[in-house]
Amino acid sequence: MNFLNVQFKACYGPAGQRASGLMQRIDTSLPGVFELRPVIHRDGRGCFIETYHQVKFAGLGITDAFLQDNLSCSVCGTLRGLHYQLRQPQAKLCRVVQGKVLDVAVDIRFGSPNFGKWTSVLLSSEQQNQIYVPVGFAHGFLALSETVQFLYKCSDFYNPADEHGVAWNDPDLNIGWGAAEPVLSARDAQYSPLSQVPREFLPEYTAK
Repeated sequence: MNFLNVQFKACYGPAGQRASGLMQRIDTSLPGVFELRPVIHRDGRGCFIETYHQVKFAGLGITDAFLQDNLSCSVCGTLRGLHYQLRQPQAKLCRVVQGKVLDVAVDIRFGSPNFGKWTSVLLSSEQQNQIYVPVGFAHGFLALSETVQFLYKCSDFYNPADEHGVAWNDPDLNIGWGAAEPVLSARDAQYSPLSQVPREFLPEYTAK
């Protein structure tokens, strides 16, 4: 994995000066999917974390305008995914505010050199790390702790009519969930493997 450290000066006036913060971007095995690790400022009161700053994140290569925040609560063993929107594609910036999850992104862009490949990041409230999932990728996660509160930002609004998905247990993807019988919604349980999704229901790859 490649590491990118971006140093920023504090944005506070004299009454609230801070030491410069350091945000670490870690490239995953899929180009465009990043793990983000923040500095956690700790003292006797607890801690402070800057979870999002538009200018700083742009410096890390995340330039999306996020329009909607969602919070999901899950019990251990719950698997949500693999989801995507087609006409209103969503980039997602995900983190865990309570608990721990295995977060997975799958490249489903037709024509992509990484089509059908997946990567994963272990997200936890202890580490306060995040994952950035760009448009053109299906996304899902598995709850690994007793309870999970999962918070994510989206670059477009949720549209139920534009909801699509891929089977979590697609044998060709062979995702290493580590769970044979997760808790699923009826919708997630009926999704087809990627090879059976019609081409017109998949995003197109555009070379940069």
